[in-house]
Amino acid sequence: MPAPTELLLIRHGETDHNRQGRFQGQVDVPLNSTGLAQAERLARRLHHEPLDVLVSSDLSRARGTAEPLRALRGGLDLATDAAWREQAFGVLEGLVVAEARLAQPEAFAAWWAHTPDGAPPGGESPRAFHARVSAALQALAQAHAGARVAVFTHGGVLDMVWRSVHGLPLSGPRTCALPNTGLNR
Repeated sequence: MPAPTELLLIRHGETDHNRQGRFQGQVDVPLNSTGLAQAERLARRLHHEPLDVLVSSDLSRARGTAEPLRALRGGLDLATDAAWREQAFGVLEGLVVAEARLAQPEAFAAWWAHTPDGAPPGGESPRAFHARVSAALQALAQAHAGARVAVFTHGGVLDMVWRSVHGLPLSGPRTCALPNTGLNR
């Protein structure tokens, strides 16, 4: 029987949208100067960690967090995959909470209710998001059986993994802290 696949799940570094409290979703927002510094520190921390594969969401904030480690490790390629993207928030993307409440009251109410099937227009429900994340995890584990894989992704993705691991429902707000460049094994 092969060794189990070991995953290091990493949230991207800080962006201006994080700092401003904006719904990022699938808007392609780059790292800010703090996020770039966080990515460099993370790369130094993981430089000697045995890793076989680097995978990232295709959004620039995740790729930018992975890039310093990829550069230090030279021989490892960075595979990108849209399956590791943040939840799509549709019409709420780019808005801060106060703007969302005013500009998109029905969409905001659907999101705020934290129900498994509620989604703002153009967005993704927690149930659909969870299914996408679960399928990505399963595909990654199968493709890299027995490997040590670093995955650079988003807070919502990590929340879905947390809920799965702990048997938590898809309803309700996030119950765990997921800091920028936080490392989860």
